[in-house]
Amino acid sequence: MQQPVCIVIAARSSSTAGNGKETPARVVFRELPRGHRDEKFSALGAIHLLDSEWIECPSDWRAPFLPASSGAWATYPLLEELFVYNGAGVMPGRTWIIAPDAESLERRWKDLIAAPKDRKEVLFHPHLRNGLPGDKHSNKIVSEPLPGFTPRPKAVAEDKGPCNSPIPYGFRSFDRQWIIPDARLINQPNPELWGLHSEKQVYLTAFTEESPTSGPAVTFAGLIPDLHHYKGSFGGRAFPLWRDKSASIPNIRPKLLQYLSTKYGFAVEPEDVMAYIAAVAAHPSYTARFQDDLSTPGLRIPITAHPQNFRDAAKLGRTVLWLYTFGERMANAKEGRPIGPPRLPTGAPRHAAGAAAIPTSKDQMPDSLEYDAAKHRLHVGVGYIENVTPAMWSYEVSGKQVLAHWFSYRKKSRGRPIIGERRKPSPLGDIQPDHWLPEYTTELLNVLNVLGLLTELEPEQAELLNKICAGPLISNTELEAAGAFALPPKTKKTNKDKSGTIHMFEGETHDEVEAGEVKP
Repeated sequence: MQQPVCIVIAARSSSTAGNGKETPARVVFRELPRGHRDEKFSALGAIHLLDSEWIECPSDWRAPFLPASSGAWATYPLLEELFVYNGAGVMPGRTWIIAPDAESLERRWKDLIAAPKDRKEVLFHPHLRNGLPGDKHSNKIVSEPLPGFTPRPKAVAEDKGPCNSPIPYGFRSFDRQWIIPDARLINQPNPELWGLHSEKQVYLTAFTEESPTSGPAVTFAGLIPDLHHYKGSFGGRAFPLWRDKSASIPNIRPKLLQYLSTKYGFAVEPEDVMAYIAAVAAHPSYTARFQDDLSTPGLRIPITAHPQNFRDAAKLGRTVLWLYTFGERMANAKEGRPIGPPRLPTGAPRHAAGAAAIPTSKDQMPDSLEYDAAKHRLHVGVGYIENVTPAMWSYEVSGKQVLAHWFSYRKKSRGRPIIGERRKPSPLGDIQPDHWLPEYTTELLNVLNVLGLLTELEPEQAELLNKICAGPLISNTELEAAGAFALPPKTKKTNKDKSGTIHMFEGETHDEVEAGEVKP
């Protein structure tokens, strides 16, 4: 069998049935020996429910059904404990409202509103529940727009106006695309993320219920991120740096900032903590070092007790954040981080000239991406880009090769395999450029330069992580005892500001939002 299998036995006795809602169930775990199936069947035959080899699992309500972390790893605070709020990224629910170029989105909208009435629902492609339209459909009136956007009181089926101007969107790690920012089109937009978005915002994205297998354990974006931003599948969570649009309320837990400032003897800013996490966890050495520990999902961050180590990590991490956001965040020209797309100082990838250039004609639309390791050339169809290192080509996020994934959304044939009985996507998605756009080449060069600079930083990040883990650390027990994980008091803010932003509850947890206990 290629896929791991888990056998679950759940039991409830009459003596515990009455307190099931107040007391989490006891969960125990054991792992069968690796090897041939006969060995596994033999082990299963010898198991008794009351023998001593079962391992106790954590009793938290939302803890995974896996053994608790142990060793040094268990003393590191969880990523979620460092932030006030984390939430799901945008869940569009339909693919046609996202594209690598803005013009295609406008063309798709025009086709939708010009279609016959009986055709519009097919093109809109509503999410179905029991065969009926679900969250969003073409005849639904959505009264609340996305925070900061003008209301569109008509149902899409009745709308004859232009679409909302597409905006840049954090589609995947290193893949910036465009989205139509219209609450009528997005199944679950997560208004919190839109309400706190600004040109100063930075989003960390990572798995919390899965574990990374390779590459950086966390990635970042300056744009509003998709649900699958981190890897392209299996979801994840988004952790904003700020909890408001004006970037005045940190999303780092306030008492954690206070405690670290006291511990180090200097003021620790919210950006410092985000940058520290970037330096420590946004590189392959973190994922490789803690791979065994990551068998239980949940990222943990070793927090140094050494002031200079923290300073070094925060400084290095600002460069990492600058790179992940394509020079749009953490810019500081004096420190070598100018505003604008980062560029390698020497030997940077460059677009080949003449016949080797990536053609923009219809008959030569690229449909293949190949790498020549000997010549350091990235072949895009019949054209190529020079000075592409093997590290750039092979760069991956949890097993997903970044360049191949990026190209798959821009090549001539962009179809995705239909798995199982899933419906085909909307025909609107077929509206796309019939030639390679010059802006694709520009963005590909941006991505290559960012990947090249990140790979150059990896040895320094690995060395710093080793130094931090070998030195004195601040344990989660120490932070808990100091009250550093305390959430700020909840303050209800339901009024819109002048920009139309709806402020969320301060101190809310993502569980409360998803359960509907907190309303924006």
